[in-house]
Amino acid sequence: MDINEKYLANVKSDLNKWINEQKVKPSFFNKMTHSVQNKINSYIPQKVHDGITKVIKSMVQSVLFGSQHTTSTPLPIETSFIHKEALVKSKIESYRNTGAVEGGITGAGGFLMSVADFPVLIAIKIKLLFEIANIYGFDVKNYKERVFILYIFQLAFSSQQGRNKTFEIIQNWGDINQDLPINEQDFDWKTFQQEYRDYIDLAKLAQLIPIIGSAVGAIANYKLIQKLGTTAMMCYRLRILKN
Repeated sequence: MDINEKYLANVKSDLNKWINEQKVKPSFFNKMTHSVQNKINSYIPQKVHDGITKVIKSMVQSVLFGSQHTTSTPLPIETSFIHKEALVKSKIESYRNTGAVEGGITGAGGFLMSVADFPVLIAIKIKLLFEIANIYGFDVKNYKERVFILYIFQLAFSSQQGRNKTFEIIQNWGDINQDLPINEQDFDWKTFQQEYRDYIDLAKLAQLIPIIGSAVGAIANYKLIQKLGTTAMMCYRLRILKN
């Protein structure tokens, strides 16, 4: 077995473990946490939910449409899988470190700068996903590939209940993308923003606390970007190695 075959065998083993993790049923704690979050959300006026949805939708769409013009073209199809993965891991490390620095700076700057960190962090994450897609050979100028990126984002930052549902879409993408709506306007933005907000609230809330905000911001961003990068790798591995 040469180095490429050995690497591919390890990748398939890791992928199978990850697939099983995505299919795990929500634990009692997961259900309780999700229930509490839903209860809290029910007390928030619908106008507020609509406003948050609109803001995150506009923010993500602006990044999506802007990033496609600044991202390099997909790598040639003949590029070896092991070489692609080395490039992906390098990109994740680079964006992870950038996010940590940015989180540390905004966390040290107090409440207003920490609030400003949210859109910046989303921009960093979406740009990373564009880079990863291109390295694996997928053209993000294709609308369906941009929707796939949104599902990766949602899979990474969802409750276990949400993860189960989103993973089904990822796993059956070959069939599902044939029935996609004709444009991004029909994407379920409310679920997207609510799952994302609920997921990062606990991780990012402490960033607003004086003194410890800088360290918390750096660590939170570091871990969130690492999680997103790992999720993206697994999703593209699944598409490429499925057959």
